[in-house]
Order: sequence, then C-alpha cells, then structure tokens
Amino acid sequence: MNQYITVLCTTPSKEVAESIAELVVQKGLAACANTIHGVHSIYTWKGETCRDNEYLMIFKTRGNLFEQLRMEISSNHPYEVPEIIALPILEGHRPYLDWIEQVTVGIKGT
Repeated sequence: MNQYITVLCTTPSKEVAESIAELVVQKGLAACANTIHGVHSIYTWKGETCRDNEYLMIFKTRGNLFEQLRMEISSNHPYEVPEIIALPILEGHRPYLDWIEQVTVGIKGT
C-alpha cells in the first residue's frame, strides 16, 4: 500500500459523518477528515436501483493505518456494507505529507 492514502466513505447524514470523522481523527487514524454535503448517489442494492442524498467523508492518512481506519469506520457506520475505499496519494506538498505523518499514530495495541 502507498505511504499516504485518501479514503472515501459515504454516510446517510451529517450527524453520522461528523461523528465518524471526529472519532477517527481523535484516535489518530486520519490527519484530516472532510465532510461534503450534497452527494447524490445512484446505486444498485439488493436488486433495486436506489437514489439517496449522502455525505461524503474524505480522510487523509497513512497507508499502513488503512485496516485500523476501515475497522473503526465499519464498526461505527449504520450501513450494512459501507463504502470504504482507499486511493493512493502519488505526490503531495511535502510539508502537508509530513504533517499527516506526525499526527497519525493509529490505535495502540492493535
């Protein structure tokens, strides 16, 4: 996995997005979490085409923390199958990447 990653996850509400975002940042699993309102999702679920307004969370973190982050999000997410996908950060402003490194410590003992 890449040294630095961006993780995307949608939620059904602002409250869920902010709760998860705050939790993972406080635990040092992400340096930053953005929540974006106004995402309109069209998808297939259990044979039906669904349309929902959602919030998108964007996390910036280290690749070696993905599994801990995934577990924390999924255990606090109301969806049966939440979207939790990682995209590599191929390049970035070095001071910003250094900051990600400094503030993401992960959960001790896991």
